[in-house]
Amino acid sequence: MATAEERVKVALQEQPLEKGLKSGALGLISSTVIATASVAPAYSIAATLVFVVLAVGLQAPAVSVLAFIPMLLTSIGYSELNKADPDCGTTFTWATRAFRPGAGWAGGWAIVAADILVMASLAQVAGQYVFLLFGADGIGSNPTSGWVLLAGVIWIILMAAICYVGIEVSANFQKILLGIELTMLFALSITALVKVGNGTAPPGHLTPSIDWLNPFNISSFSAFASGIILMVFIYWGWDTAVSVNEETKDRNRTPGLAAILSTFILLVTYALVIFSMQAFAGIGSKGNGLGNINNAGDVLSIQGHAVFGSGGLGTTLYHLLLLMVLSSAAASTQTTILPTARTTLSMAAYKALPKSFARIHPRFLTPTVSTVTMGAISILVYVGLNYTSNGSGVIGDAVIAIGLFIAFYYGLTGFACAWYYRKNLTSSTRNLFMQGILPVAGGLILWFLGGWSIWLDYDVATANDYTMWTVPGIHWQIGGAFVIAICAALVGVVFFLYCRYVRPGAPFFKGQTLTRATPTLVPDE
Repeated sequence: MATAEERVKVALQEQPLEKGLKSGALGLISSTVIATASVAPAYSIAATLVFVVLAVGLQAPAVSVLAFIPMLLTSIGYSELNKADPDCGTTFTWATRAFRPGAGWAGGWAIVAADILVMASLAQVAGQYVFLLFGADGIGSNPTSGWVLLAGVIWIILMAAICYVGIEVSANFQKILLGIELTMLFALSITALVKVGNGTAPPGHLTPSIDWLNPFNISSFSAFASGIILMVFIYWGWDTAVSVNEETKDRNRTPGLAAILSTFILLVTYALVIFSMQAFAGIGSKGNGLGNINNAGDVLSIQGHAVFGSGGLGTTLYHLLLLMVLSSAAASTQTTILPTARTTLSMAAYKALPKSFARIHPRFLTPTVSTVTMGAISILVYVGLNYTSNGSGVIGDAVIAIGLFIAFYYGLTGFACAWYYRKNLTSSTRNLFMQGILPVAGGLILWFLGGWSIWLDYDVATANDYTMWTVPGIHWQIGGAFVIAICAALVGVVFFLYCRYVRPGAPFFKGQTLTRATPTLVPDE
């Protein structure tokens, strides 16, 4: 039987851990803005829409609506867990308490890996659009240009600096960027639909049809799964609102509500933009058609020229559209650094990472080492992928590889919600669905899609990857995205083994700093 001293020691270990972040800095509007801006709707559409159309054809709007379902279900799980335990470690913290330290650490690494991999694409898009915005099309159209690389690196540094100086500065900056982004997306969509309606759309345009929302018209299940996996990526990022929960007013309620609200905002935005672009441009493989692979990654710029025209007003709107994609990439760059820095902060606070990652700036009340490290590693990965890419699309493969990590940690959160609340599920119908059935359903869908994406990326016959890799000596080809995903996972395994066995003490892995019995996570009766 434990002595009184031992019981006191355990109790002290299980108290809520204040990490020094600035509490009460964000309200519901700011949190919803951060959640929505983190997804970067304009950037996500520009980088993904062509591939969705190539996978499912005219049913792209249907896929955009269906991909919303697992996102909504998972956001409910986030909201329920956050009500009981508003910890900035999110999946890392919750999975550790629900299951065991290894599961929580894996969830935390998945967040870090996904965020670092996407930074290369965000930086490259930002770098290109800086030059396109100012008319330097020759440089802007060359993603492997040294000038684009330099601009992308500078962009990461600037966004990391904004994250460093305070969450309120970050939130206010996001409001401006998201305002530009949503305004221009709706202007582009409405103008395109008007031109379709009055017959001034270019050749190849289509008459909008409700049949585009029928998923049963997709040619095969593989095509359907490919489209859904791609669309899951463009919904990803709303969990940033929950990652900044310790800096939010009413932190048990506001972050989860903001995450759910953002998924609905994204649903409306994506459905409108994809529907209108498909009607205006068609899905042909020529010209500005959405089936033209040459438009991949720059689809909004291509459509902007055609939608707004070349007159004075049209040129102005086109440049605003370029600014929109640039601001979208900027917003997502910034809000990708935010959750990663807070995840590693929480992991260090609970002694799952070296304690230096838990340092907080005494004035700005933001993570210092975590933010700077995230920025520095992102730059190294971006430079490495840019050099390796050499025009072959390795950065594009990195974006595809992210799907595995998104599916893993979102799904893990859904399962953690149901498992921790398992004794509370029969107390009411509401708890059964909100804390059990719905989060688990979201987790199962996402884990299935994650497993399917691994197979698609591994098999060269089905892979949508930009590159193929040949295993030396046996001429065995596998998809580039599969290689990147596995390499990122292996880096995580090596780092886990270092933290678990090399660092002295490793109290987190012995269940001494974060346990199932921690009183900050108890079911609401």
